[in-house]
Amino acid sequence: MGTTRRMFLMELGRRKGFRVESELSDSVTHIVAENNSYLEVLDWLKGQAVADSSRFELLDISWFTACMEAGRPVDSEVKYRLMDAFEVMAENYEFKENEIFSLEFLRAASLLKSLPFSVTRMKDIQGLPCVGDQVRDIIEEIIEEGESSRVKEVLNDERYKAFKQFTSVFGVGVKTSEKWYRMGLRTVEDVKADKTLKLSKMQKAGFLYYEDLVSCVSKAEADAVSLIVKNTVRTFLPDALVTITGGFRRGKNIGHDIDFLITSPGPGEDDELLHKVIDLWKKQGLLLYCDIIESTFVKEQLPSRKVDAMDHFQKCFAILKLYQPRVDSSTCNTSKKLEMAEVKDWKAIRVDLVITPFEQYSYALLGWTGSRQFGRDLRRYAMHERKMVLDNHALYDRRKRIFLKAGSEEEIFAHLGLDYVEPWERNA
Repeated sequence: MGTTRRMFLMELGRRKGFRVESELSDSVTHIVAENNSYLEVLDWLKGQAVADSSRFELLDISWFTACMEAGRPVDSEVKYRLMDAFEVMAENYEFKENEIFSLEFLRAASLLKSLPFSVTRMKDIQGLPCVGDQVRDIIEEIIEEGESSRVKEVLNDERYKAFKQFTSVFGVGVKTSEKWYRMGLRTVEDVKADKTLKLSKMQKAGFLYYEDLVSCVSKAEADAVSLIVKNTVRTFLPDALVTITGGFRRGKNIGHDIDFLITSPGPGEDDELLHKVIDLWKKQGLLLYCDIIESTFVKEQLPSRKVDAMDHFQKCFAILKLYQPRVDSSTCNTSKKLEMAEVKDWKAIRVDLVITPFEQYSYALLGWTGSRQFGRDLRRYAMHERKMVLDNHALYDRRKRIFLKAGSEEEIFAHLGLDYVEPWERNA
C-alpha cells in the first residue's frame, strides 16, 4: 500500500492500543496486506529469508479495519485470511497443463477479489458468474471447516511442491519440470547436484543468480533500474518513450521482474537499438545475461484470435546488476570493514525490454500492462461481444474489415464501447 496510507493505519492501530511493528521481527504474529495475494505475500516472506511462514497469520486489510472498529483484535476467521485457495488450485492445474480447470479457478479468484463484501455463507455466491461445481465445493468447505481439504492436499502434494520449486528458476517451465520430476528430482538442490543434466544458457543464469531472482523486486529497485534503462536508451535515441509496464504500472509495490516498453515518435526506427543498449551494458559491467528475440511482425498482419498468444515485437530478456547503496564504513572497526568488503554490493534483477513501432504503442502498452487475466478477458470480450480481434499489435473490426487506430489506451476502450479502466484497477 502507499506509504502515507500505511503510516496512517499504523498510527491508528497504535492509538487503539495495538503493537504495530515497522519491520518484520520475531515479535510479529500477524501480517496484514492490501491488494496482494497469498502467493505474493509468501514470495515477499521468502525475500525476507523467512523459513517458516506458518508462524504468521496472513490477513487481508479488512481484518485490520474490523479490529479498529471493534477496538480489539477480532478472530482471524476465514473471511479475513489471505489464503487464496483458488490461486493454489489454478497453479496446480497449470502444472498439469489442464488449461480449462486452471482458468476456472483463476476466474473464481478474480471474481471473489472484486466483491465488495466477504463471502461468509453460500447464499452470498448465488447468481454470481464463474462459480462452477468445483469452486462451489471448495467455498462451502472453507465456510464450514475453515479450510479446504483439497487445497491442503495440493499444498502437501510431492509433485506440486517439486513443480513449484522448479518453475521458480528463470528459464524453467512446465515441460522441463515434468522431465526433471520423472528423473526422480524433487528440489532445486537435487537439480544443482545432478551433473548429467544439460541446462540451457537461460537456465544456467537462473541457477547462478537464483537467490536474487526468487526474491521480490521492490518499487525502489524498479525505479533505480528504470533510471538506468531510460538513460541508456536515450543515449542512442534521445526522443524515445520508455515506459515501465507490468505490475509496477498497475501500482504494485513488489514484483518478480521489471518490464519496459520502448518506442519513438520520431521518423524511422533503429533496428539495432537493443543491440546497442546491450553492448553498452556489457562495457559498463552491468549485464549478467541477455537473450534478444528479433521481431517477426508482418505489416497488415491480422491480430491473433488466441487470448494468450505471444506478440511479435523485438524484445530482450536480460538480467542486470543493480548496485545497492553503499554503507559508510569510516566509523567501523577493521574486522567490520573486512566483513563489509566481502558482502555482495549488488543484486541480480530480471529486466524485459520490448521495442514497438509508435503506431502500435497503445496496444502494446495495454497488453504489457496486464494483468494476464484482465488482458485475457478483455480480448474475449472484444471477440464475443464486439466481433473484433484484439492483441498487443492492433484491434481489427471483423464486420467492417478494418483496423482501428488508437493513439492511447482510452481510445482502445472507446472502440470497445467500454469505460476506461485505470492501470491500478486491472489487478484481476
